[in-house]
Amino acid sequence: MLVCARRLAARRTVRTLYVSATRRRELFDPSAVERISEDVDVCIVGGGPAGLSAAIRLKQLEQERGKEFRVVVLEKGAEVGSHILSGAVVEPRALNELLPDWTSRSDHPLKQPATSSSMKFLTGSLAVPIPHPPQMSNKGNYITSLSQFTSWLGTVAEDMGVEVYPGFAGAGLVYSEDDKSVLGVRTNEVGLDKHFHMKETFEPGMEFRAKVTLIAEGTHGSLSKELINKFDLRRNADPQTYAIGLKEVWRVDPSQYRPGEVVHTIGWPLDWRTYGGGWVYHMADGLVSLGLVIGLDYANPWLSPYNELQRMKHHPYFSRLLSGSSTRIAYGARTLNEGGLQSVPRIHFPGGALIGCSAGFVNIAKIKGTHNAMKSGMLAAEAAADVLCKEGSASEQSPSDMSAYEKSLKESWVWSELHEVRNLRASFNTRLGIWGGVAYSGIDSLFLKGRTPWTFRNKSGTTDAAHTLPASQCKRITYPPPQPPLSTDLLTSLALTGTNHAEDQPVHLRVRAGNVENAHVRREHVQRNVSEYAGLLGRACPAGVYEYVSDEDTAAVDEDKAEGWGGKKLVINSQNCIHCKLCDVKVPTQDITWTVPEGGGGPKYTIT
Repeated sequence: MLVCARRLAARRTVRTLYVSATRRRELFDPSAVERISEDVDVCIVGGGPAGLSAAIRLKQLEQERGKEFRVVVLEKGAEVGSHILSGAVVEPRALNELLPDWTSRSDHPLKQPATSSSMKFLTGSLAVPIPHPPQMSNKGNYITSLSQFTSWLGTVAEDMGVEVYPGFAGAGLVYSEDDKSVLGVRTNEVGLDKHFHMKETFEPGMEFRAKVTLIAEGTHGSLSKELINKFDLRRNADPQTYAIGLKEVWRVDPSQYRPGEVVHTIGWPLDWRTYGGGWVYHMADGLVSLGLVIGLDYANPWLSPYNELQRMKHHPYFSRLLSGSSTRIAYGARTLNEGGLQSVPRIHFPGGALIGCSAGFVNIAKIKGTHNAMKSGMLAAEAAADVLCKEGSASEQSPSDMSAYEKSLKESWVWSELHEVRNLRASFNTRLGIWGGVAYSGIDSLFLKGRTPWTFRNKSGTTDAAHTLPASQCKRITYPPPQPPLSTDLLTSLALTGTNHAEDQPVHLRVRAGNVENAHVRREHVQRNVSEYAGLLGRACPAGVYEYVSDEDTAAVDEDKAEGWGGKKLVINSQNCIHCKLCDVKVPTQDITWTVPEGGGGPKYTIT
């Protein structure tokens, strides 16, 4: 890590030499900025389980093959693990393959094995035990903080010689001159003000030109979106289906602590039209992870995921668990993939590949994806090593071909696992409906186990955003006021995330139609989202980023310049953002684009 820090310090010193004083506070022109370019063998965007597993595997192959690989991992979080959030119960299958001796490493964070698994159906006052699907068995699994697990993987990677650069966000892709292949990644600019003028601290982003570029941003990353669209990677795949997971960590009263217990819930507080469920995981050291996952194909725009979680904690089962001396110590939220096999795009492109949740390998029946993400990174590393070892071949002058990665993935246990459960989540969006989906999933998971000649497909291509109904067609949901300490207002919870962004920087949440950003686009956004969907984002965002507030000046402003409509305007509190990506996925008008802020901004998760 010290070597990496020195390299970065040196680069930053050099980078400032390219910025003349006369250009400071001038409008930033990316075409006029000279960038430092570094040549690497593999550039990995994202320091999560998939990206770090790929990096570690590459260094193992370096030793096996006697050929040095320069591997760089760019991580937008201030520290490795600070943007990672999950339940999490980790299946160690991929870890056993990657680091067979991990149990002998005293610093590993997998300290609490799962001891029991159960499922409960919640009514407004009861918690009724129901059969537990076999895929949800947690025998041999570990309850942990995925943030801590990822931080540990980062340490392992650095010890093996991987260059891990936290605080450096992958902001753009470097394309070949013919625009047909990827040559690497550009990091984001630092020192722009909110109007895109260069401050005295301005430093242009760097280019990491790589023989192989691996995208491991996690769910719905900005570079993943760009690549999927540019290379039409989803041509033969269904649209991805997402959920929002909201999580809290509590230090519970000793009388309520049952180390290793895993409980999943369905039913209340969600209605029968909404896909989702809750969890309770008793972690090590007296901690309990609890939360709620809600499918983002929900129809009712009056629904508030945050308030559903707060309401859930007042159920007798949860209020008893959190009674006595229990104290909440963490909160966070993140979108996750639920589409399964049908929604996995083509995972390679000229010059690189998508790995982990950038492609979407979550097994929704198991409610797990870390093991699949890690395995995909390992397989991509093996394909990349093969590419790098083809010395003197004609392929060195052409884009790296990572198609072998997709072939090996389809021959792996990842693919067979996803194939078995491919119809479970998809059944809920068929004519069977929610209750039919519950029945079909039970039959398939217990008896059919995916051995059917059919696969449920989203033939209409309906996205989660398109499932949203106008507010006039839905019942308004009234939530009870918070009752501390069991439930709190959103901003009190948000303080537990440690999220922070420099205020005087460009807003990273862009309101744009196509590539157009102007007052007209913003006004159209307000008009549709307020008049048709009752300002959905004001309730859906789990960080209070979006507000539709009174705009008394709407009528007085030139119509061409007015950003408001009907007495309302959109306010984006981007400093609150916890990088969950819900807005980009769920906004009915599909005109919010999440982009990376300055590197290091965002949540500071440590126990999630």
